[in-house]
Amino acid sequence: MDPEKLQFIKEDFISLIRKIDPAVTPAWGVMNAQQMIEHMSDAFRGANGKVKAKINTPVENIPKMKAFIMGDIAFKENTKNRNLPPEPSPLKNQDIQQAIKELEVEVNDFFSVFEKEPGKIIDNSIFGDLNYTEWVHLLYKHCVHHLKQFRLLNN
Repeated sequence: MDPEKLQFIKEDFISLIRKIDPAVTPAWGVMNAQQMIEHMSDAFRGANGKVKAKINTPVENIPKMKAFIMGDIAFKENTKNRNLPPEPSPLKNQDIQQAIKELEVEVNDFFSVFEKEPGKIIDNSIFGDLNYTEWVHLLYKHCVHHLKQFRLLNN
């Protein structure tokens, strides 16, 4: 386990998200700030097992996908998730503050799930069945990707 990535998700991610300007134009992509936050809530809901995923990556590609998760290569700008429609989902929360509160719950629930069941495996539709360490690496990359998108982290 990478303690810096773990600490970043646990302590830094939400603090940085709270600094977002709701009117900011992203450096790339089609999501606005609230849509991105709600997208990250969805990602953490997948990671904490609240949303069940069906793996749709061919089994022979999974080792390569897991190697990407565990490696140092970041998501590229404008990386497309083949499981998402081209246009962002409609907003679910009344405002960005509610979206941030929802995200915080999902992040905390992710850690709670794995504290209760350290050996738990939770499927990801693209990357396959992931353990806690793999989820931390994937979520870290995903968090950093979107923080850079909204200029909350430098490249």
